[in-house]
Amino acid sequence: MIALTNIGFEFGGRFLYREANWHIKPNERIGLIGLNGTGKSTLLRIITGEYSLTEGNISRPKDLTIGFFNQDQLSFDSEESILNVALTAFERQLQLEKEINEIIVLLETDHSDATIQRLGDRQEEFERLDGYNIHHRTEKILEGLGFTTEQLLKPFNKFSGGWRMRVMLAKMLLQEPDLLMLDEPTNHLDLPSIEWLEEYLRSYKGTVIVVSHDRYFLDKMVSKIVEVSMQKIFEYSGNYSFFLETKEERMELQQRAFDNQQQFIKEQEKLINRFKAKASKATMAQSRVKMLDKLDRIESPDDDNREINIQFRVGVQPGRNLAEFKEVSKSYPGVRILDHADARIEKGDKIALIGANGKGKSTILRLLAQTDTFEGEISLGHNVRKAFYAQHQLESLNLQNEILQELSSFATDRPETELRTVLGCFLFAGDEVFKKIKVLSGGEKARVALAKTLLTEANFMLLDEPTNHLDMRSINILIQSLQRYEGTFILVSHDRYFVSEIANKIWWIEDGKIKEYPGTFAEYEYWHAKKTEEDKLQAQTNQPLTVKKAKPDFVEPAKNKQKPSSGNLPVAKVSNAYITNLQKQFDEYESQANKVKGKMKEIEQAFTLPQNTSDAKKIAELNSFYEAEKKALTHLEKEMEAVFEELVEIS
Repeated sequence: MIALTNIGFEFGGRFLYREANWHIKPNERIGLIGLNGTGKSTLLRIITGEYSLTEGNISRPKDLTIGFFNQDQLSFDSEESILNVALTAFERQLQLEKEINEIIVLLETDHSDATIQRLGDRQEEFERLDGYNIHHRTEKILEGLGFTTEQLLKPFNKFSGGWRMRVMLAKMLLQEPDLLMLDEPTNHLDLPSIEWLEEYLRSYKGTVIVVSHDRYFLDKMVSKIVEVSMQKIFEYSGNYSFFLETKEERMELQQRAFDNQQQFIKEQEKLINRFKAKASKATMAQSRVKMLDKLDRIESPDDDNREINIQFRVGVQPGRNLAEFKEVSKSYPGVRILDHADARIEKGDKIALIGANGKGKSTILRLLAQTDTFEGEISLGHNVRKAFYAQHQLESLNLQNEILQELSSFATDRPETELRTVLGCFLFAGDEVFKKIKVLSGGEKARVALAKTLLTEANFMLLDEPTNHLDMRSINILIQSLQRYEGTFILVSHDRYFVSEIANKIWWIEDGKIKEYPGTFAEYEYWHAKKTEEDKLQAQTNQPLTVKKAKPDFVEPAKNKQKPSSGNLPVAKVSNAYITNLQKQFDEYESQANKVKGKMKEIEQAFTLPQNTSDAKKIAELNSFYEAEKKALTHLEKEMEAVFEELVEIS
């Protein structure tokens, strides 16, 4: 579909790519990854034709349609409703719809064959382009991305930047280009919307290229990883987890090649230094110098998952209870967040607060930080020293300070080398540490504020979306830092991998209450999925599916047919529709029973797994699930028996 051959691209005096190759095929699901600054977004702009290559060539079909979703679209503004903005994806359909309406009005006075023919032509094309469904499709995608039905008619310019990006993403998806390129599409999405987008893209009819730092998203959605590294483009079949395994093997080979080449260079330099002063050997020494100058140097592999030695210390130890909610209520105009909610945070808790946007996750952090009003009581424990990181709360940064100076003012006992290492983790390297805070972008300021938060020696940290603006290497470093952190924290994040690596408790808000699952995110996901299935099954089995048994459709009583056990009383003949419905009901119950049996077999197999046999808690959890499935199966079998008896009776 698209072929990039021996491409080179120079930017700011350095090459981002050199003799790089990439062949993009139809219907691929590609995750484009690499460290910040390696040129991922630049590569997408080269594909669109926005940037021209320094060397090499790119070939693509002339009729290929390309959609590119990126952060530049934040500049778009409109007073139209978000529904109308998203509908602009259907430019031709909207034009036809307008013409059809105009012709219909014209027909009131003009009944000529030409006008009728023109109407027919427009309606035929409109139907061929699925014009009658564009409103339904648009509403479905917008609601999948988190908008409520009521919000669809609200003006686009009344929404925040994150919600505007969702509208632009919806428009891009509705256009259905042959090649869909998405640059960090999950940055502005909550967890339900991310999961919806995963499912949508997996069935997308076309090629999808996604730049993302969300490992779970890449694992579930892509079938190929393309890495930009060392001015080259490397392709790996499989999802992100498989890529990590394959890359480790490649890095080992590259490390050996690098070490061998370095040894060769040292040997040649020894010979050069030994013989360059001797006239008889000067020519040989000079030829070796030229040979080294022309040598294609192998770069040392850069490990994204390297271990770090940074320790984010705790200044003083707090008491057992760090914070407690008692009968806390909080609401905004038209929105209730908490209603007499109770909760407790204890020493050592590492809590992830999850859920859809607008449910009040960030509000809880602000309440704990005592920056927002509420009803009820929130008490902090003994010796609690908190630090609050929020993307929109960066006023604590001194705009006149340099970046390194800003960190030094909070960590006076840390050596400069350690502070530089910390800043390197957050993407500030070399002389960048001497930049003034006032000249930084919003994302750069957020990274400085996060680094500063982790150096305050607080024993209780409140973190709101800390992984935004970080690449995978920086996220790995942050994960290691929080795993080693001896204090307590509560954080809001939609990055499932990040949450799964650092949380030991999961919180969410439901019906105005703070709910808690006392376990890891993986355990919570398993529990939540099973609970959802059980609730759905319970709802299905407690209600009749399609048949009202008390009122079958009777026809005139049969004159000669009688029930065997009821004397000479006439028997009503049951309609064929009623019998058909009974059969459908029986088949439905049987299908549900087979599914339950399948789940029971899965649980039985889980009992035998090595990682479960020695875990008493896991065995107890599996046993609970098994009993629930067994109870559901008993109920379904009783229903099947009742329907079967009725079928036998009326046949």
